[in-house]
Amino acid sequence: MRVVLLGPPGAGKGSLAGELKEKYHLAHISTGDMLREEIKKGSALGLEIKSLISKGALVSDELVTKLVEQRLLHGAEELKQGFMLDGFPRTVKQAIDLDAILAKANMPLDFALDMDADPELLLKRLTGRRVCRKCGALFHLINKPPQKSGVCDSCGGELYQRTDDNEETIKARMKIYHESTQPIIDHYAKQHKLKKLDGNLETNDLCESLAAMIK
Repeated sequence: MRVVLLGPPGAGKGSLAGELKEKYHLAHISTGDMLREEIKKGSALGLEIKSLISKGALVSDELVTKLVEQRLLHGAEELKQGFMLDGFPRTVKQAIDLDAILAKANMPLDFALDMDADPELLLKRLTGRRVCRKCGALFHLINKPPQKSGVCDSCGGELYQRTDDNEETIKARMKIYHESTQPIIDHYAKQHKLKKLDGNLETNDLCESLAAMIK
């Protein structure tokens, strides 16, 4: 199964991806993770990406497409069971480029999953989100609090709030997302590859809904 996950920040793509990875053994290709890895390296490129993300702006199509292409064309063993793309494509140009990359790799997309949710709910989810610096585990101050404040349940690492999880930046990201994503939704609808899922649902209900959809 090869899937594109579409949805605004906080719609539950990351949580759903975790469930899909465990249940269907799909590789999770997250452009956010790839970009953060570049930032962690402290390279000139990483510093440029960090500046853009902190302002709520999007990294260029060309850069992100290149990262995704490398992963899809050189990760054959990892991708045998299928994959889910999280955070890509974010523009029609990226969607068209992805079609070409997948055709080249002989891995056609099965469907694009559009997850949307109420803006106020998204804001609440994101401002309460905390991430482990060590293992990347996700927590939430209300929905999934750690057993010990500021400490990861899994590895004991420090929990922190991402710089792009403040209210002002989140609202900027949402605006950019909706402006750029509707044409992508139309792109996959024209290909008859679009499926919709209610992003207001909690993770368990999301997974049940998706399982029913796939059947």
